[in-house]
Amino acid sequence: MEGEKKPMRVLVTGGSGLVGKAIERVVKQKGEAREGEEWIFIGSKDADLTNKAETRATFEKYQPTHVIHLAAMVGGLFMHLRRNLEFWRKNQAINDNVLQTAHECDVVKVVSCLSTCIFPDKTTYPIDETMIHNGPPHESNSGYAYAKRMVDVYNRACFQQYGRRYTSVIPTNIFGPNDNFNIEDGHVLPALIHKTYKAKRDGTALEVWGSGRGLRQFIYSEDLARLCVWALREYDEIEPIILTVGEEDEMSIKDVVDAIVEAFGFTGPVIVSFSSLNQLCMCVCVCVCVFGL
Repeated sequence: MEGEKKPMRVLVTGGSGLVGKAIERVVKQKGEAREGEEWIFIGSKDADLTNKAETRATFEKYQPTHVIHLAAMVGGLFMHLRRNLEFWRKNQAINDNVLQTAHECDVVKVVSCLSTCIFPDKTTYPIDETMIHNGPPHESNSGYAYAKRMVDVYNRACFQQYGRRYTSVIPTNIFGPNDNFNIEDGHVLPALIHKTYKAKRDGTALEVWGSGRGLRQFIYSEDLARLCVWALREYDEIEPIILTVGEEDEMSIKDVVDAIVEAFGFTGPVIVSFSSLNQLCMCVCVCVCVFGL
């Protein structure tokens, strides 16, 4: 019938991570999948996407028409400082394998998730999508950031050479179920939650880095999930799109800490620790992507 939409078989890489699980809840548990859509979620246990042959075998097994690409090697501040080269090599391999295999297997559309850390370290605000390549990212997580930038480079080149409409989205700080609550390798909000839990359990002070004045924007994982699904269905541009909340919804880290402390009923002392790593911490915590393998 004219105008009838063709069936979609959507492969979600990184399906066991924060955003992947949120998309799964939205389309499966909450019934927001449309008629004719089949959703497949894979994690690192299903395939090593740094391996070209395994990536190819995965695509041949599931034969997707569409892909939401979330898979990545991710981590927090200290992990980036220790393993910057590994972040570059693994993420570059994952992204190249997934995108090129999608092209070779005639996948109609790919939506990849990037991170705000791809933007230049020295920039003007507010940032927009045209500023991604205007300067180097912060050196602390440059390996990860450059690997994510190359997704945009690939998408533009693939459209120019083959007409593929592969695109990407750039979310702000994400929170929700299935996050990584590891204090050293987690991200700002779940790490603060874990630190507060431990401080209350152990009867110790809660130590927070920095002044607490820095502003952050947060987006709930299921809200982001719905935006990713919308982008897959409706967004036809190659240029990446920033997915964020309004500026009026910015929160200071102090406000975040206060909310967590109140939720836990924590009555112990909160120690603000001014450190030489303060600026580094704030930058990486806001920027690091949170898409699990």
